[in-house]
Amino acid sequence: MMGVLSRYLIRTVLGYTALVMIVLLALGALFMFIGQQDDIGVGNYTATRALLFVALNLPSYLFQLLPVAALIGSLLGLGNLARGSELIVMRSAGVTTLRFCLWLGTAGLILASLMFVIGEYVAPPLGQYARQLKVFAKFDEFALAGNRATWVRDGDTIISVDQQSASTRFGGIKVFQVDRARRLVSVGRAESASVKGDQVWRLEKYVGTSFAQDSLTATVDRAGERDVRTSLSSEFLGLAIAEPDTMGLRDLRDYIAHLQRNELQSTRFEAAYWSRLARFVAVLLVIMLALPFCVGSLRNSGQGARTVIGVLIGAGFVLLSQTLESSGELFSLPPWMVGWLPTALLGLVTGTLLWRNR
Repeated sequence: MMGVLSRYLIRTVLGYTALVMIVLLALGALFMFIGQQDDIGVGNYTATRALLFVALNLPSYLFQLLPVAALIGSLLGLGNLARGSELIVMRSAGVTTLRFCLWLGTAGLILASLMFVIGEYVAPPLGQYARQLKVFAKFDEFALAGNRATWVRDGDTIISVDQQSASTRFGGIKVFQVDRARRLVSVGRAESASVKGDQVWRLEKYVGTSFAQDSLTATVDRAGERDVRTSLSSEFLGLAIAEPDTMGLRDLRDYIAHLQRNELQSTRFEAAYWSRLARFVAVLLVIMLALPFCVGSLRNSGQGARTVIGVLIGAGFVLLSQTLESSGELFSLPPWMVGWLPTALLGLVTGTLLWRNR
């Protein structure tokens, strides 16, 4: 009998979670498409390509919102069972709170496994392809290559970028100038660069070397700062720069090691790595968190009240996670704390409520 009950409970939770996720994906796709309206018509970026861009980003959106969908779906599913007195009958049959948690944990493991597959093998490549699709459509006059860094050619200028720290600020810049005969005219390196104005980039801590036409003499430039005129967009230049949201756990781990070997800043990627791990645990916790609201003091509340509670808790969890990821580096918080603190607080709330309703 317990096997039948466990399958019934798990199926109910997963079914309602799927329905909630479909609704959230539909709303997310709508708002994402509305956000593309300013870019539609730029270059070759059409409405059809905007729709494809939205579709390619849906797996990443699903990965981010699955914990919230699991919480709301569990509240709705268990609430429906509580309204029909099915949970009371199960408890009267000897099903303890611990046994409920084990069954709900099984549902959570299924969702966590789904999250792992999406986060590792589906969302990163599709998200990266979506970025390339949009930027190449908008700026089809440039050429780009690179994996760990960006190599871009703009006429007779070739620019390499190692890092992007903000939307208009970059690090590890190399600039190569060639003539019409494809001979190297100058080469230079700057520690950082920023967008100064319309088609002008300010290179900081710049050191360069210019070669004479006979290639026998060279002039060293140690001016410290230099302005470079280029039609490159910061959006295009940052296309091949690694972003934590478009990387899986293995890629994040490898890239963190790459940054540390080269003595580069890796805090943002470490925080993303720990947050990614914590999100898997959060899925298990939010499903169990729904149980006290359906067998405890709020079991007589309506579906609307439980849904509002789920939305508030889910929104609070997402808001806290994003706030810590954005401000953790500013306040010099350890990356593991940035990643795990919201999930730890969620676990504390879940454990407290389960203990009170044991």
